[in-house]
Amino acid sequence: QAQLVESGGGSVQAGGSLRLSCAASIRTFRSYFMGWFRQAPGKEREFVAVTNWDGWRVLYQDSVKGRFTISRDNVKNTVYLQMNSLKSEDTAVYYCAADSIIPLSAWATAPYRSLEVWGQGTLVTVSS
Repeated sequence: QAQLVESGGGSVQAGGSLRLSCAASIRTFRSYFMGWFRQAPGKEREFVAVTNWDGWRVLYQDSVKGRFTISRDNVKNTVYLQMNSLKSEDTAVYYCAADSIIPLSAWATAPYRSLEVWGQGTLVTVSS
């Protein structure tokens, strides 16, 4: 059964960095686009970043462009989110997601509930 497990969350000061990892127990990992969403307290879950099968195509939410980098390792079945220059507004629970159907360009607007597989989330807290 497909499962995603996030790790790497924690508490950092504004301007600091964190690297999130998502270990995927998926038989055909390379067949899935992998991405990250986040949900701040009292707000809806929002798209952060996504990468395609080989990791060469990426898409980011405007607010994280230039600060966050998504990457994947298809040998280790793991997707990463390197977060630099963190801001207090980045504070949220970060969720890893996987989907084999939704086009890359549609991840930013498609209902998040339509994605096939979700992790349990990892909390990132940025203090100012």
